[in-house]
Amino acid sequence: MAELLYQGHGSLRLTSAAGTVVYVDPYMDPTGAKGTSTYGVSADLILVTHQHYDHTATDLPARKPGCVVWENFDLHPRRGEYLRRSLADVTVQATVAFNENHPIDECVGYLVWMDGVLVYCAGDTSETRQMSLTLSGMGIDYALLPGDGIYNMDVAGAAACARVIGAKHNIPIHLKPVVPYGEEQAEKFARLAPNPLLLRPGESLSLEGSGARP
Repeated sequence: MAELLYQGHGSLRLTSAAGTVVYVDPYMDPTGAKGTSTYGVSADLILVTHQHYDHTATDLPARKPGCVVWENFDLHPRRGEYLRRSLADVTVQATVAFNENHPIDECVGYLVWMDGVLVYCAGDTSETRQMSLTLSGMGIDYALLPGDGIYNMDVAGAAACARVIGAKHNIPIHLKPVVPYGEEQAEKFARLAPNPLLLRPGESLSLEGSGARP
């Protein structure tokens, strides 16, 4: 069964049942610093949604031989299409991500398929048309949505996106810059969003999927 470890802020680690390890936006550690205590599990793949410093600490994770790093510019649209790539038992597709602080041509989110589970890592963004036009019909199992209200939408906006996307579970992240978590913001999200799931820094979750395939 796939597992998700939330490291805090916008950082997380996904591990497939076969042991493929994916880090997304490495930077934060549950200690509240740019730390290494949750980065000792060696990565097969490191994903970066954009180039702001709190998403790009690709030096932190230990790496398996052949580990690859896919950054925003690697999967950004070519000829208008957001790119999809696969590594072992994991498939990744970039998605639209932008707001006034994050230019659309410099940022992405990610859809990650593993073990029949579809995880949407929104990256730093506010609501996009793609959420209603495409993502809402994909049967997303877990959506991780930012809600700091400073560099991204606030938790009310994140909850509105959750209603549009229709994921089975909605997890608020990136709630207070630049610390692991914002409990007040998370609890407000839980009151406003459908299917809320609060995951605190350092907590992990076994992912239950609906058999999603890329």
